[in-house]
Amino acid sequence: MNIKPYGIALALALTTLARPASATQADDTTITVTAKTPGVTPFISQVTLQATDTSVLKSIKFTIAHKAGSVTRPLSGQYSNGYLTERGYLQASGEIFLPVYGLYAGSTNTVILAYNFVDGSSKQATIAITTATYTNSCSLDTPTKILPRTGDTSLSYDYMFVRGSCPGSPVILDTDGAIRWVSPLATSLQTIASSGFFDNAVYVTDSTNLYREDLDGTVTLVADYSALGVINFHHNIDRGKSGIILDVDTVAFTESINWEVDAAGNILETWNLANIISAAMIAGGDDPSLFVFPAPTDWFHNNAVTYRRSDDSFIVSSRENFVIGLDYQTDAIKWILGDETKYWFQFPSLAQFSLALGPDTLPPIGQHGLSITLDNNLLLMDNGRNSGFQMPPGINRDFSIPRKYRLELAVQTAIELKDYPGTENIYSQFCGSVYEDAKNNYVTDYAFILDGSAVSSELLGFNASGAKVFDYMYPGSICDTAYGTLPLHLESTKFPTVGPQALNLSTRAMVGTGDNVLIGGFIVSGSASKTVILRALGPSLGDAGVFGALADPVLKVYDSTGALVVSNDNWQDDNGAATITGDRLDPRNPAEAATLKTLAPGTYTVVVSGKGSTTGVALVEAYDLSPRSGSILANISARGLVGTGDNVLISGFIVGDVASATVVVRALGPSLPATLNQPLGNPSLTVFDSNGMEIGSNDNWQDDSNSADVQLNGLAPSDPAESALLLNLPAGAYTAVVKDAAGGSGIGLAEVYNLH
Repeated sequence: MNIKPYGIALALALTTLARPASATQADDTTITVTAKTPGVTPFISQVTLQATDTSVLKSIKFTIAHKAGSVTRPLSGQYSNGYLTERGYLQASGEIFLPVYGLYAGSTNTVILAYNFVDGSSKQATIAITTATYTNSCSLDTPTKILPRTGDTSLSYDYMFVRGSCPGSPVILDTDGAIRWVSPLATSLQTIASSGFFDNAVYVTDSTNLYREDLDGTVTLVADYSALGVINFHHNIDRGKSGIILDVDTVAFTESINWEVDAAGNILETWNLANIISAAMIAGGDDPSLFVFPAPTDWFHNNAVTYRRSDDSFIVSSRENFVIGLDYQTDAIKWILGDETKYWFQFPSLAQFSLALGPDTLPPIGQHGLSITLDNNLLLMDNGRNSGFQMPPGINRDFSIPRKYRLELAVQTAIELKDYPGTENIYSQFCGSVYEDAKNNYVTDYAFILDGSAVSSELLGFNASGAKVFDYMYPGSICDTAYGTLPLHLESTKFPTVGPQALNLSTRAMVGTGDNVLIGGFIVSGSASKTVILRALGPSLGDAGVFGALADPVLKVYDSTGALVVSNDNWQDDNGAATITGDRLDPRNPAEAATLKTLAPGTYTVVVSGKGSTTGVALVEAYDLSPRSGSILANISARGLVGTGDNVLISGFIVGDVASATVVVRALGPSLPATLNQPLGNPSLTVFDSNGMEIGSNDNWQDDSNSADVQLNGLAPSDPAESALLLNLPAGAYTAVVKDAAGGSGIGLAEVYNLH
């Protein structure tokens, strides 16, 4: 079975095939380049354009062509008309100021500009941008390439966000080892205290200030927190539940306070670990003054946090003590994972929260870089260095290693998963990180490698097959060069950005008659209406080689009361046909169906049948045209006839443009209404990424390692033979395949739920 071409990927491919030539807005609009102005760093330039008509311009995309020898995907960015207008980059006079970032320094860059118009037409232009040279004070521009990346290796990411405290940091590298962006603030602030990547921008702190650095070089002071008792920020800026997490030093406490703030700097949540731990110790009969200390004592040393959406947990790394999991809403301690020979375990009030260790499992020591993996496990860099303040200090190791733990909280146990591919024996006693991108694609940062008096940092990349793809070494001092490195996707960046959420649905299945029609469903959740394009394809599938495609699909949409909202037989008859064409979602065959509709919050059902009770294979789709509205597609589903061979149920969905979203994917059969003819008896579920790689599978939902969290979120199937997967998915396109585990057939239901 060929998985990759179906669902969203096929639908978009079908819409981009050649269309008949006719007069278009692209033909009628002249756009000329009038200037190319160097930006605030050599990696940024402003291209000035003059257009005869900007009202018909939908978006502009730039793509930077490969430098000789590069094997990464080209960097690109796309700006909508509205975004350019809002930022003052698109003038009423027709003048357009187009930021181009990610250029190679000291080079003549080839840049392709793509102009997309409201009527769906487009055209391109190619320009050259010459940039000044750049020298990085930490030699990030001149790595020692122990293993350079080559063209015969695969890797899910091509760019890396490197946190550091050298002038010029943070920086963005590509996996060839070239610098592609540096902080515009670096020259004025000299040292950035902490940094992170959020909302397709870089956030950094200095003293009591939080700044936003857009990729186009614009710097904005987001907030000054000095009036709130802040004296400094430190370590990381990590992603939280809905915003970013700042590590805060105040007059009262050192390295034991976290704030979650939104993109505008408003404080959403506060965690004072000194107060939280003190309260737990008092409740357990211990004296917190023996463990918790006021400023300036660094008793906790908070160096990283992460958010686990599946059970609403806020997880904090205390380098001095342990990893601690808190309830996001109540601040209650859920569990502690750490070395029980350290001082903290001598207090029964804290020891009661300690997770038991599974077979062949070691606790993390002096850890950094917390994150949640695709399969919902805890990943971190175990530095191996014991406590510096708390006594007894605990075990001291002479090596550092990435560790992944499965948290089985029902039995208060942590089990180490030994599937990290690296075999390096490297000791980085402080700083560093490990992060997963797509399944088993890692970037690992050994930040502080001491060899005699020489200090270096080393960045390594591993792919899903376990192969080391690159290994770059840099000279440095303690944690200055690269104290934490994250995988980054800049190959197709869009402005404005779409945050983490499940977008769009496309399901391919056999369309019969009666109960055996193809049914898609979705929930618009939130306060605002949502604009969607719904499509039903048949002949296009036949053109793509699908046997037995439905010749003439008919699409109908119903609300939760069963009332018909809209119907369509031939897409060109829809009132929104022009917009459908402008969004390049016009079906290639006039017999196919599509409709543009703005829907109020609620539950909707899409039914695809064959005109005149005909049968065949069809594709039903829902595209979210307003992902930044005050509503989301909280649940998307599709029900259809599941057969054998290629006639299984194939459902595709897309997770936003940036960041990860946590979703539950289900496959149901036995629990479907008894009135249905032949529900699927034993559904099995497999999820693939856009490259056709399997990232998760399940037959019986209770057998999955995340079944407890599926149940916690109220999404446990009612029949043990049904399937469910909880996945923490990076942005991208995915396909879920539903079939009968016993080789039978029947009606099955595939569902995708956003956890939010």
